[in-house]
Amino acid sequence: MTLDSRIPEGQLGEKWTKYKSSVPLVNPANKRNLEIIVVGTGLAGASAAASLAEMGYKVKAFCFQDSPRRAHSIAAQGGINAAKNYQNDGDSVYRLFYDTIKGGDYRAREANVHRLAEVSAAIIDQCVAQGVPFAREYGGTLSNRSFGGTQVQRTFYAAGQTGQQLLLGAYSALERQVGLGNVKMYSRHEMLEVVKIDGKARGIIARDLISGNLERHFGHAVLLCTGGYGNVFYLSTNAMGSNVTAAWKAHKSGAYFGNPCFTQIHPTCIPVSGHYQSKLTLMSESLRNDGRIWVPKQKDDNRQPNDIPEDERDYYLERRYPAFGNLVPRDVASRAAKERCDAGYGVGPSKMAVYLDFRSNLMNKYGRAEANKMGIENPDDETLIRLGKEVVKEKYGNLFDMYKQITDEDPYEVPMRIYPAVHYTMGGLWVDYDLMTTVPGLYALGEANFSDHGANRLGASALMQGLADGYFVIPYTIGSYLSKEIGTKSIPTDHDEFVAAENRCADYINRLMGINGKQSVESFHRRLGLIMWNKCGMARNENGLKEAIEEIRSLRDEFWKDVRVPGKKDAFNPELEKAGRVADFLELGELMCLDALQRNESCGGHFREEYQTEEGEAMRDDNNYKYVAAWEMGQNNNWTLHKEDLVYENIKIAQRSYK
Repeated sequence: MTLDSRIPEGQLGEKWTKYKSSVPLVNPANKRNLEIIVVGTGLAGASAAASLAEMGYKVKAFCFQDSPRRAHSIAAQGGINAAKNYQNDGDSVYRLFYDTIKGGDYRAREANVHRLAEVSAAIIDQCVAQGVPFAREYGGTLSNRSFGGTQVQRTFYAAGQTGQQLLLGAYSALERQVGLGNVKMYSRHEMLEVVKIDGKARGIIARDLISGNLERHFGHAVLLCTGGYGNVFYLSTNAMGSNVTAAWKAHKSGAYFGNPCFTQIHPTCIPVSGHYQSKLTLMSESLRNDGRIWVPKQKDDNRQPNDIPEDERDYYLERRYPAFGNLVPRDVASRAAKERCDAGYGVGPSKMAVYLDFRSNLMNKYGRAEANKMGIENPDDETLIRLGKEVVKEKYGNLFDMYKQITDEDPYEVPMRIYPAVHYTMGGLWVDYDLMTTVPGLYALGEANFSDHGANRLGASALMQGLADGYFVIPYTIGSYLSKEIGTKSIPTDHDEFVAAENRCADYINRLMGINGKQSVESFHRRLGLIMWNKCGMARNENGLKEAIEEIRSLRDEFWKDVRVPGKKDAFNPELEKAGRVADFLELGELMCLDALQRNESCGGHFREEYQTEEGEAMRDDNNYKYVAAWEMGQNNNWTLHKEDLVYENIKIAQRSYK
């Protein structure tokens, strides 16, 4: 199969406008006869379902949570990017486009990224109209702050709970359509299979997680908005329920998987504290606005951080990257933290952490500004800290409270201890410009696709992509496909392909339940995560990846011989849910390692130790690896690599530098 990205002709800045003006349309009367399935109700799914229902389509929406409000988008903290240039600091659509391409280490598709930058401003207007309580300046204008990889302030935010507020806006729009009868909501349902008829996606098989019953659902098109697969590492910042199952079942049904090894490591997470920990907690990248990252200049320094004098601290990001300092992209900051810890400068009980310190800005940036407002001359340190705390509390209060609840340390008084952790996955189902996978009628939106972030996502761009895809892209692009489907009547779910797909799901469940081994699902997931983190995590090398592939294959064989799934299949059974998800992770993990092994370069979050500069920076190989790796799954977990060459006509490719 030849990959066709279906990028429109014309100048980059005109492609999307011309596309919207010429894309085939579906008239309102015909929309009422077309059914769309949306799997996942995070920002991408909720916004897509609400928008398509508002347009007149009949929509079914599915989520495995008890409410769409519990989608993992709610956990996003720091903000959402948009090129509005409110700060008058030189931002523009082109600069957002450029920063995103550069931040992704030149491994993203130009046309998709420029479209994302174009629609970004409209997202903010949409969300403000919905009542999303973005932070505002004293005069009432929307406030912005900086994020890594940029030199402008373009990130809109709602304290440290931006994802929650944006999701409530999308959820409100979705529930309005549910109330009007335009969307039928299926909560506590998990998609287990894509149903294809004559090569096109025509529905799904879903399991009712309460009753255990398998259900057949028809749709003229199926949209997967199911997030990323970071939980393949077991320990990550993702919710424990986040999984790859829907995307993986689509992959096994013929949808190519793009760049699976591109995993984002977030530099500011609370470090691992114990062997039985099952989740890591993110501290928003926005904290790098006002916090300074450092380690002691002396190895194995066991003094309390406040006892270490200023001249004995190494602000290593400011030292190594003076132009961007603490606001370098996530992959750069993460590798720098790992390097310092590996060299013996780590802090805390595990020595696998660095400090994120706010005391300086509490006093100098905010404390002095507040003192000046109040006419206080020559304030002492105590006054400066007290005044600065009030400002920081307004901006980041919930994050500081969360850190204290988890660690029992007050970040207003002592620096936070942070260390990188798995956060986001840039890889996902391969999609064309329309967001359609290689299976006709099957779309992937948001983090479930690979399209916008290349090898590294800039902070505050996940929420931007999810809402862009749902509110402003798919409502146009789906018409290109559905305009040819208006003559297709609803296919009865007793069709042979629906029956066969349900039988495959039932057989799969019976197989899991019938193993009746001795080991828990959790133990296999934990062991897989350790392999992935150690050999396909922040750094990879050829020998480690080859070892990981063999270890994963062996672990997968052991899983299918000795896993124990308690309970019943025809009832509420979280262990059965988990077993299916871990089985999928055990296949995905192998593909991630294969993808990392064949990409003999370092780029963004993919850091091959054999390919680095003398200064330890990622060394790309644009002559041989400037492509999207799109993997086709064959029989018995044999994959075929297809390549979509990346063409840059509007950006000059260069070695990334943040110095």
